[in-house]
This record gives sequence, structure tokens and C-alpha cells, in this order.
Amino acid sequence: MSRTIVLFTAKILLGIFAVFCIAGCDSATSFSETQQQLYDILEQQELPPESRYTIINRIANNLLAAEEYNQLIIFLTSYVEENPGDTYNAYWLLMTAYVYMQLEAKPMAEYYFDRIINTCQDLEVQGQSIHFLCLQNLIQISQDSTHRISYFTEIIDRFPQLVNTTELYYRLAVEYENEGEWDLALKSYTDFLAQEDASTIQITGEPTAYTNAQRLVDFNDSPKDWTFESLEALEKAVKQAITNYNYKSLDKYKSKVNFFAMSWRQDMYDTNSQEDFSMQGFMRGNRIRYNAELDEASNPNEAYLRTWGWNNYVSVWYLYFRKVNFPIDPEIHGRWEWAGIYYGEML
Repeated sequence: MSRTIVLFTAKILLGIFAVFCIAGCDSATSFSETQQQLYDILEQQELPPESRYTIINRIANNLLAAEEYNQLIIFLTSYVEENPGDTYNAYWLLMTAYVYMQLEAKPMAEYYFDRIINTCQDLEVQGQSIHFLCLQNLIQISQDSTHRISYFTEIIDRFPQLVNTTELYYRLAVEYENEGEWDLALKSYTDFLAQEDASTIQITGEPTAYTNAQRLVDFNDSPKDWTFESLEALEKAVKQAITNYNYKSLDKYKSKVNFFAMSWRQDMYDTNSQEDFSMQGFMRGNRIRYNAELDEASNPNEAYLRTWGWNNYVSVWYLYFRKVNFPIDPEIHGRWEWAGIYYGEML
């Protein structure tokens, strides 16, 4: 996506510059002579704004065509500093940012894209807002979550008709999570889920975006009264309920948000793996047993209890226990829940 944006920006710049090159380049005149003539014209105090724009554009185009990138950067940035009131400063700085992108100096490009948004009045280049082009590039190259939050928010507020706000609400929520801003993350996830295409949108790098958002929002809205203070407490309660064939207690201990029951080869994010059933039908008339210890595959965040005797089709069930990851609520974060069931022997 970032490459597309950069090339599109380059196409705008080169397309405009090419007009002047075709109209005025003299093959018999050396590059340095042509540039000096243009500099001399630019020094004229009474030069009309439109003519000044044309001359600067011509000088910049010649430097760009000659790949004199350092000279081009010095020329453009010096002009902007010396002429803070120039209407076209956003355009000159956009060209500067583009050159830094060509040089793979992304931090410097980010500085100039950001500077345009914060200090320059917006302009249109071939029908495209310069501020919008800057925000698109900034979203792609910035690595700072605080900055990215600002860019996502601004592009949603100012240019909703030019972007897929559904995707941006999700990406904004992720950035809030990265910053530990959980209340704002939940709000953005809720905004994401409220969009008509939230359940069908394909977001690059986020194949389970809808499920992730739905689980977090649903968990936040739930009473969370099925969680246990520790893994030991959860394991003891589940084992006791099985021993006593107390299906009501087992039903109570099951997570009430996205509890799954599936084979090892299924994806827990698959809607077919989400189950809401009572344990009663599987306990009546069956002899249920469990291992004395949790499976060796268990770790500090997940645990598996091997049980068997549930039915004649798939006798072995692994009960899956998980540490709750919910930093927004310190009283819940770090507790344990019975999150699902895996059918069959562990693969």
C-alpha cells in the first residue's frame, strides 16, 4: 500500500514537472546555464506569484530529472524558510518529502509530511488534497503509536469519503491498545463493529479482526463471573464438579464469551467452533475420568486437562484453561477461565 501511495505522489509531481520541461528545455543549453538563468529570474522582486511558481517548479524539475536530490532538498527547504508566506509551500515540502522517500530516508520524509499538515494550508494537486496524501504516507511509514493515532483520527475526521473508515477504526483501536489506552481502544472497536461491512471486511495482516473486536467488546460487557483467581482454583473446581457429576457447576464455570468446542485441526475463530451447550447431555450415563495432573503442554498462560468417557464417538476431551488478558480491568486481568474444549487426542 505504501509503495502505491509513494508512486502516486511521484506521478503527480513528475506529471506536472514534465509539462515545463517539454515546453522549455533547450538541448543546446547546458544544465548549469539553464539553472542559473532560472535562478536569476527568480531573484526579480516584482515577479508575479504565478510566474514565481512556474520558475521554482522548473528549477525543481530539472534537479529531479538530473537526480540532484541533495541540491533539490536544499533549494526547496531554503526557499520555504525564506518565504514563509508562499501559498505553495505545502507543495514544495511535499516534493521534499517525496525526495526523502526516494532516498529511503523515511524519518526525514515523515518529518516533512507531518510539518505540511501542521504548518501549511492544504492545497490540491491534480484534484488530490496534499494533506490527504501526507496522511496516507504517514500512516504507512510512522512507527510511533501516538503519532499513528493522530494520523488515523485526522484522516477519519477530515477525509471519511476517501478511505475505508471500517478498517481505520480497527487499526486505530490496535494503536490505542499498543499505548495502553483501553477505554479508547474499546470505543474504537465498538465503532468498528458498528460499520455495515465489519463482519466481511478483509484487513491486510488482520485475518481475525472482526472476531478479535467482538470478543473483546463482548467480554467487556459481560459479568466475568466465571473467572477464577488462579489456575489451581479453576482446576480444583472443575475436577470436583466432574467427580460429583455436577453438570450445573460445569456449565457455570464455562466462559460465557466465545466458549469453543472443536477438534485440534479447527480454528477457534471459525464460527462453527463456537459452542453454547449444557454438559448435562454428555455426563448422564457416562463414566467421566480425568488425569491427576495437567498436560505437559501447559504453560504459564494456558493449560490442558485430559478427560475421557464423554461419549462413544469421541471419548477424549481436553479442557482448555486460559489466563485472562484484559488489562482494562486489573481485578480481572490475570485471572483464569475455562475457555474451551478440544476433541480427541492432542496432535
